[in-house]
Amino acid sequence: MTDAHPRILVVGEALIDVVPDRDGRPQDLPGGSPANVAITLGRLDHDVRLVTLLGDDARGTAIRTWLEASDVIVLAQPTGSGRTSSAAVTLDGSGAASYVFDLDWDLRSVPDEECDVLHVGSIATVLEPGAGTVLEAFRAQKGRALLSLDPNARPAITPDRTDPVARVEELVSLADVVKVSDEDLQWLHPDADPVRTATRWAGGGPGLVVVTRGDAGAVVVRPDGATLEVPGVPVAVADTVGAGDTFSGVLIDALLRIGARTGEAVRALSDRDVLDAVTTAAIGAAINVSRPGADPPSRVELDAALGRSGSGEE
Repeated sequence: MTDAHPRILVVGEALIDVVPDRDGRPQDLPGGSPANVAITLGRLDHDVRLVTLLGDDARGTAIRTWLEASDVIVLAQPTGSGRTSSAAVTLDGSGAASYVFDLDWDLRSVPDEECDVLHVGSIATVLEPGAGTVLEAFRAQKGRALLSLDPNARPAITPDRTDPVARVEELVSLADVVKVSDEDLQWLHPDADPVRTATRWAGGGPGLVVVTRGDAGAVVVRPDGATLEVPGVPVAVADTVGAGDTFSGVLIDALLRIGARTGEAVRALSDRDVLDAVTTAAIGAAINVSRPGADPPSRVELDAALGRSGSGEE
């Protein structure tokens, strides 16, 4: 498809992050990794839909309102429990977040609608019974859409890594673009160097594997095994909630802006184009971590940080 406004479908969890405020009191903030990616893309003026589960409660209403405020079209199915999923967030001294989840992920179906990009990731890809539905949707869109994957490791949800690792490996083999943190790779494959795992992944399907390393920047691995280094972006960190999700969303946006709408197009990109796209994603993530909670940049904010004017695709 070559229309001017690519259609993006994101599939995965939307939930409430229960985050301590400055006085240590819990506060409800909408979140969830795929939801944060959808928010990022919505704020960057994309046509984006989120397939998710929401309870018929105040938290579900808050999440829907939050998504729609950033122009995300919400395709929500009801949770079996009637309760919206949540995650209790703990922040360490550096602002890094850890999570304890109360989840309902019984996704029955994904709408079979045309899209230019399908993004999946996080808990939705490994927690049954909904994970099987996500995998089926990813398989169905192979060769039809640009497939993007962000396999967040969640040991609290899946303490036994056997099944999650097998599922992630299958999704990676289907994906065109993979963004993964070094911490996720260390959990998935603790006996292998993260970049070595990423190199193996890049040789087995994806056109691009990006390993994020927090303030140390990112390593990009291409299908031929070539690696590219992207330095970290100096920033005063409020917290890291939504950092990787913002990175994923901005990376998708950056690839679309340079016309990389298929796996073949991603593989054909020059190293300079790849470096520019990943650097843009790192800058977007830095904006997010400079303020509390998942709060990705708008198009105006991202353009200003990049020193460019205007918007739209190039």
